Order: sequence, then C-alpha cells, then structure tokens
Amino acid sequence: MVKHLIVACLTVGMAGIPPPAAAANCGPREAVIEKLKSKYAEHFTAGGLQTTRTSQTIVEIWSSPDTGTFTVLLTNPNGVSCVVAAGTDFFEGSEISPVEGTAS
Repeated sequence: MVKHLIVACLTVGMAGIPPPAAAANCGPREAVIEKLKSKYAEHFTAGGLQTTRTSQTIVEIWSSPDTGTFTVLLTNPNGVSCVVAAGTDFFEGSEISPVEGTAS
C-alpha cells in the first residue's frame, strides 16, 4: 500500500516538472531545416562529421546573407537535430595573407 502511494506521489510530482530547456531546441531534422529555411531564409553553409567514443554526429552551419542570421545544428544518427548556437551578423571568413616584412 505504501509502495503504491509513493509511486503515485512521484508520478504526480513528475508531471508538474517541465521538460529541460534543451528539449525545446531539438526535433526531427526535416522540421528544423524547414523552419530555418522558411523563417530565417537560411541555407546550408558548411558541415562536418564529429566523432566521439560513443557516437557520431553531423555538425551543420546554416546561414542567410539576407537576414545575417546563422544556426549551428548537431544531427544525431537517429535523425534528431538540436540547435546548439544561433546568432546574427554572420560573415564568411577568408584566409588572411601574411604581411611582408620583419617577423615579430
């Protein structure tokens, strides 16, 4: 009886706890990409494979020259993408040429 009461209290208590904030930043890749395209006019800019001991994820950078926004996504093998960074004033980098003269 006491065991059932404890389980019931824990269940009701857990229902009142909101999910972690990070959960709101993840979703099916297709849905995340569609939002980036339609809301921010972003397109795929760069990406790569991130390998750890336990898994591999795709790192993607989406950006828009029109809005100046950018988004960094991590996509897991199961097709879930998470926004790990986003911002404004995006710019593309270029390699800086060395200056002739005396090395400092």
